[in-house]
Amino acid sequence: MRTIHIAASRSYDVLLDEGLLSRSGRLASHVLPPSRVMVISDSTVSALFGGIVLDSFARAGYKAFSFTFEPGERSKTLATLGGALNALARAGFTRGDCVAALGGGVVGDLAGFAAAVYARGIPFLQLPTTLLAAVDSSIGGKTAVNLDAGKNLAGAFWQPSLTLCDTAVMRGLPAHLQAEGAAEMIKHATLADPELFARLANPDPAVRSDNLEDTLERNLMIKRALVQADERDKGVRQKLNLGHTIGHAVETVSGHGYTHGQAVAIGLYRIARAAERMGYAGSGLSDSIRQVLTLTGLPYNCPLTADDLLTAARLDKKRDGSATTLVVPRGIGRCDLVKVDDEGLAEWFRAGSPD
Repeated sequence: MRTIHIAASRSYDVLLDEGLLSRSGRLASHVLPPSRVMVISDSTVSALFGGIVLDSFARAGYKAFSFTFEPGERSKTLATLGGALNALARAGFTRGDCVAALGGGVVGDLAGFAAAVYARGIPFLQLPTTLLAAVDSSIGGKTAVNLDAGKNLAGAFWQPSLTLCDTAVMRGLPAHLQAEGAAEMIKHATLADPELFARLANPDPAVRSDNLEDTLERNLMIKRALVQADERDKGVRQKLNLGHTIGHAVETVSGHGYTHGQAVAIGLYRIARAAERMGYAGSGLSDSIRQVLTLTGLPYNCPLTADDLLTAARLDKKRDGSATTLVVPRGIGRCDLVKVDDEGLAEWFRAGSPD
């Protein structure tokens, strides 16, 4: 079993190994004394793994409850959050109890936010069941739900007490969910790891998928370094938003017709294309990114124009007054933070749009 320690306002470990879901209760008991636990999940994941996790917690001495909701981004709302909070209250949860987020990024964000605000904060555990959640939302402490105006506009920083990445579950994911995780991996590689980018860009599927534990660990180490340097997302951690300013706008404007991974892939390609056209990056960067996205089954563009996306982007939670901080790649392994006003944002969006 591999352990990655995150030193944040609440320090915790990320564990990587096969079969962790069936051991989740025992592993949780090492950091949180057995009490009540609410396993929050969507109905699809709950049907697959809910029984295993609930049984594991019960065997470890917890009194286990469950709350499930319909899968998908459209459930990541204040209404679903209210349902989870009321379930905690009806079950008599107190600050000595905990939440376990079992699922992908939507589940982790919503369950973490519920834990952050219930009784002004109770502990929670991340049990990611997708590659996307494992390398992205399950560490770092960002929790949120969406508002009608945009993605993740209501949320809190609330670090988990433990994250368990069951690699047997990751290996069993269908191809489209493997691709979702690849979007964030390609983002991390573009940010900080040319060797990882080369592995992901290799046309041999066996090379790309070889040693999942190593690939996960490299991704988590990249994110750990930025989270530890800037937990509250005021400086260098913003680099993790590479591809996300455009990507979140794609999600919002399309009515979540594009998944998060697909939207990030589109955002990553478009910002690389804009960086070339604006003179920040040499030619060939966007082609390299397009090739690796295509290899992993991700889109690199969509019909939405810059003007389609700008209104949503100007409501992005990362804005500071009238300024937006863009993450601009200069090459594989090197990115800068560039602050722009509304006019500059429009220029960047248009530079990256389809011809």
